[in-house]
Amino acid sequence: MNTLRNKVQLIGNLGNDPEIINLESGKTLAKFSMATNESYTNNKGEKMTDTQWHNIVAWGKTAEIIEKYVTKGKEVAIEGKLTSRSYDDKTGNKCYVTEVVCNELLMLGK
Repeated sequence: MNTLRNKVQLIGNLGNDPEIINLESGKTLAKFSMATNESYTNNKGEKMTDTQWHNIVAWGKTAEIIEKYVTKGKEVAIEGKLTSRSYDDKTGNKCYVTEVVCNELLMLGK
C-alpha cells in the first residue's frame, strides 16, 4: 500500500511550451501547465466541460525528454506526486504553490 501514497496520474494537454531551466548543479528542470477536461451533462441536459489547470515540474531525464519532444497543446499522461510549497514575493506577501512533481511521462496522440 505504500506505493499508493501521494500518487497522482493525469492525462491532459500542455497549456504552454515547457520552461526549461538548466541549473548550475547540472540538473535540468522542466515546468509547464497542463489542462485536464471532464465532461458531464447538467440538469438541463446540456453537455458541460470542466477544465482544471495543474502546475507540473519534472527533473533530470524526464525534463530532458520533455525539452526535446513536448510542446504546447500536446496530449500527455503523467504520473507523479503532489507537493506544496510557499515563498515570499517581492512585496513580502506569502504565496502558496501546489505542483505535481512528474516522475513518468507518456506522450499520447499523434
